[in-house]
Amino acid sequence: MVVDSKRNGVGVVLKEEFVRNVLEVKRVSDRVMSLKLEIEGVMLNVVSGYAPQVGCELEEKEGSWSELDEVMESIPTGERVVIRADFNGHVGEGNRGDEEVMGKFGVKERNIEGQMVVDFAKRMDMAVVNTYFQKREEHRVTYKSRGRRTQVDYILCRRGKKLVTVKW
Repeated sequence: MVVDSKRNGVGVVLKEEFVRNVLEVKRVSDRVMSLKLEIEGVMLNVVSGYAPQVGCELEEKEGSWSELDEVMESIPTGERVVIRADFNGHVGEGNRGDEEVMGKFGVKERNIEGQMVVDFAKRMDMAVVNTYFQKREEHRVTYKSRGRRTQVDYILCRRGKKLVTVKW
């Protein structure tokens, strides 16, 4: 696979006071990166991702998911994980039997790429947290183009103990 370094890119923005808490930064690819912080004795892993767009080859999409799988497998189970990514998929409105990983407040209909998000969340014992909050649709929409409005950006958190409260 040829990578166009000018087309893709991910990053994480931190409040200045947390910079000294960063223990590790890993750039997995131009689509996935992670950083590990220690905050009040708790290890927090922040993963940033940018999935291939709808219409890209399946091989490219599967490669991106494999990278996320590798990142998750490298993080000890006792550590907290937050993934913030543009998954370029729609998990959809309602949770149709997927209550263990998502709420019912997505946008529109689920597509294949959205199903990949849900399947990943199940496999990694995570929750698609921004689907649990009822907000007006314009506050849930993360992509607009030519009159179309949808949600493609999601925040996933590893299930477990209460996440450390941090003012971002």
